[in-house]
Amino acid sequence: MRGMLSPSLMCADVLNLQRDLTVLDKLDVDYIHLDFMDNHFVPNITLDPDLIRKTKSVLRHMKRDIHIMAFEPEKYFDRMDIGAGDIVSVHYEACENLSDVLAEIRRRGASPFIAISPDTKPEVLTDYLDQIDGVLVMTVYPGFAGRPIVEGSFEKLAAVRKLIDDSGRKLIMEVDGHVSWDLCQRMRSCGADIFVAGSSSLFQEGLDLSEAVAKMSELVK
Repeated sequence: MRGMLSPSLMCADVLNLQRDLTVLDKLDVDYIHLDFMDNHFVPNITLDPDLIRKTKSVLRHMKRDIHIMAFEPEKYFDRMDIGAGDIVSVHYEACENLSDVLAEIRRRGASPFIAISPDTKPEVLTDYLDQIDGVLVMTVYPGFAGRPIVEGSFEKLAAVRKLIDDSGRKLIMEVDGHVSWDLCQRMRSCGADIFVAGSSSLFQEGLDLSEAVAKMSELVK
């Protein structure tokens, strides 16, 4: 599987979100990463569920990659208008009835992913591999952009990839956290398929977005 980009909208120019969305949608970009935080599971609030819903009407080529960092994530599905074509990642650590949440994502026509935070062991995924289409591995602690990569992240990526491959399932592995110019290729070598690119790469001041996408696409192909 070729490497795919999922630029993080929370790292874009907050005063020009639609401009950046439009630029990215015209480029060879697979997904737009949309973070929602509830200020309870993580100590921050980011993209509003209604804003996430509205992105659906302006996208022509990119698909939505929705990462819900919240307890009871299913409460927000209607407001986000989750449906066919969407990736929806919910946290293992935040769901009391994870299987039910994953089934609801699937029922809506979206692709269920499990997100795991840096301190969560890959082995927790074992019982859910037949219920999901992919795993989002966080290589920074969730809540804020620009954090340093957590020690042991490359080993964890490789362990998740092995767990998936040993299961015989054809699941996607997504990496989220400090996906920088100098680390993305190593993440690729550990088996990552989708790269959430933000303040460590694509969205840097003074950097042309189209040139940045081309550079990152070449690095992770």
